Amino acid sequence: MITREEAMDCLRQSGMDQALLRHSLAAEAILGALAQKLGEDVNVWSLTGLLHDLDYPQTHDAPDRHGLISAEKLAGKLPEEALQAIRAHNEMNGCQPASRFDYALRCGETVTGLVMAAALVRPTGMEGMQASSLKKKMKDKAFAASVSRANIKECAELGLELGDFLTLSIAAMTPLADKLGLTRA
Repeated sequence: MITREEAMDCLRQSGMDQALLRHSLAAEAILGALAQKLGEDVNVWSLTGLLHDLDYPQTHDAPDRHGLISAEKLAGKLPEEALQAIRAHNEMNGCQPASRFDYALRCGETVTGLVMAAALVRPTGMEGMQASSLKKKMKDKAFAASVSRANIKECAELGLELGDFLTLSIAAMTPLADKLGLTRA
């Protein structure tokens, strides 16, 4: 299986910009936290979160291929269930989520956009962020409009209530606030 160092090399070589790298780091943290909570393999789930958008620089203009090319590139480097989760995180390529891992990646990588957007408009960034404020932000369709609320709510497929999932996501991302550009001076 691929190591984290090898995974980071893959991301650097992919032509990924800083914003997408930050998203990948946040997804890695959330997937690791989900794996720990659900009794899954933290290493596999974390690496899957980190690498799920590996092909995005290549497929930005071909969303029907996004996830499929990543899975091809990572074949033999991640277990099949991880490759399937990567395929299934993008419904535009025809792959539908079926497993707990599929849903975990879909809601886990999507919520990063909501949390990051909220942190950027808060005077204290990530510090002190609460699930209740994120729930309010989710009701405002104009706030982080491109973030799929339906995907975030797929946390129910994991047996998690929305507030618990948002709390877990905030806790996973907070230690990375500096790396994610989400701290305030």
